[in-house]
Amino acid sequence: MRAAVMRGKKLVVDNIPTPAPGAGEVLVKTLACGICGSDLHTLKHGAKLVEASRKSGAPFVMDLTRDVVMGHEFCAEVVDYGPQSQKRLKSGTRVCSMPVLIKAGGVESVGYSNDSPGGYGELMRLTEFLLLEVPNGLSTERAALTEPMAVGYHAVQKARMAKDDAPLVIGCGPVGLAVIAALKLGGVHPIVAADFSQRRRELARQMGADVVVDPKEKSPYDSWRQMATYSDPAKAPMLPPWMPGPAVRPAVIFECVGVPGVIDSIMLAAPGNARIVVVGVCMDRDQIEPLTGISKELNIQFVLGYSPEEFAATLSHLAEGRVNGDPMITGKVGLEGVAKAFEDLASPERHAKILVEPWHS
Repeated sequence: MRAAVMRGKKLVVDNIPTPAPGAGEVLVKTLACGICGSDLHTLKHGAKLVEASRKSGAPFVMDLTRDVVMGHEFCAEVVDYGPQSQKRLKSGTRVCSMPVLIKAGGVESVGYSNDSPGGYGELMRLTEFLLLEVPNGLSTERAALTEPMAVGYHAVQKARMAKDDAPLVIGCGPVGLAVIAALKLGGVHPIVAADFSQRRRELARQMGADVVVDPKEKSPYDSWRQMATYSDPAKAPMLPPWMPGPAVRPAVIFECVGVPGVIDSIMLAAPGNARIVVVGVCMDRDQIEPLTGISKELNIQFVLGYSPEEFAATLSHLAEGRVNGDPMITGKVGLEGVAKAFEDLASPERHAKILVEPWHS
């Protein structure tokens, strides 16, 4: 089959062996696959991902001297089954799936593996019991957003938003946009979001942000404080004598950038007792000042991925129109255009999410 292969630190289109589905696996045809920011980082900093995975026990372990076919945000079509399969879905059925293979020896990532090619190839093998049929009426392009939108949904679930909590989203790339959509889905308002990119700020508004801030012009934290102040002082909690007023709602700050120094800057600017949810994937060593967190009694929650239930719920939300990811899709390419798409995605003003369609030129 043809695939866009990560070979060294370059992407090349080449013919590679067609994957053969094993026991309980299914062979699928990739219809559309989103390019993830983690893929951009892996192309340049793959060794850091592998090293961190080995230390933490994560499944993203690859031999970077061998070929890797990335791509884990996909919608696909059933082609054939391996042995010991139930074959509950007929050939041609469109499906989504969590990008993992459940093997006897453990979990193997699809798209960050030498032996399990991802969605930048024409064909993939997936675990049969993880397949979710795409509901009738949901387009392939929208179904391919299930994985990235599930990341935002999971982050908001992990944040355990309470009635009075007021969110602030730092960074409006695809991860931040998915968080904004999940906050809107949960009826959480006002949603304050910040990004230096004008294009991303426009997308944040389209995805449901109530207030969008350019940090070059105004502090996101000042904008958040204005929106988070209790409109009815009688409902505000009583502040201790040493704390200046007025009282503000509890802050839940979503870090959706993934660049060294951002967590520390959030900790410095956050109000006391804030909860910080780290959604951005930073692949470099970072540092913070613990005393800042201690002084403010901050809570930091790191998140990754989603549960099977959250993945299925996200597909349902997209199918029922409760979540609209359309503004995120800003381009489509065939395999020959993947390398250029990686370059284009480096500029936040041009694209948010580019879909790879391996069977189209």
